[in-house]
Amino acid sequence: MALQESGEMYLETIYILLKENPTVRAIDVGEHMGFSKPSVSRAMGLLRDSGYITTDGSGYISLTDSGRQIAEKIYERHTLLTEMFVSLGVARETAAEDACKIEHVISEDTFSALKAHFRQK
Repeated sequence: MALQESGEMYLETIYILLKENPTVRAIDVGEHMGFSKPSVSRAMGLLRDSGYITTDGSGYISLTDSGRQIAEKIYERHTLLTEMFVSLGVARETAAEDACKIEHVISEDTFSALKAHFRQK
C-alpha cells in the first residue's frame, strides 16, 4: 500500500520521538505535531491497520520493520536536504520547512544523486 505524505510525517515523528524517549504514545505524537487527539487517533489506526506500527496494552507505539524503514528514509531525506540548504546559505528554519515539503515528493533516483553529490564535498 502506498503511504500518503501525512502517514510518512506521522512515522517520521514517531521515529524522532523514539530516538529521544524510550516510549511514545499517541498523545506525544499529537503534541509534537500540533494535531488534535481525534486526528492522531485516526492516523494511528490507519498506520496500525497497514502494518506500520503496533501498540501495546498501555498504548505505547512501536514501529514495525516496514514502518521503521519508511521513517528512516524520510528522516534521512529531511536531515540531508536541510543540511544541503543550510550549506547554500538558507536560514535553518526555512531550510527545514522546505526540506519537509520536498522529502515526500522527491524521487529515489534524484535523492540518491543529491546525496552522492553532497557527500563528495
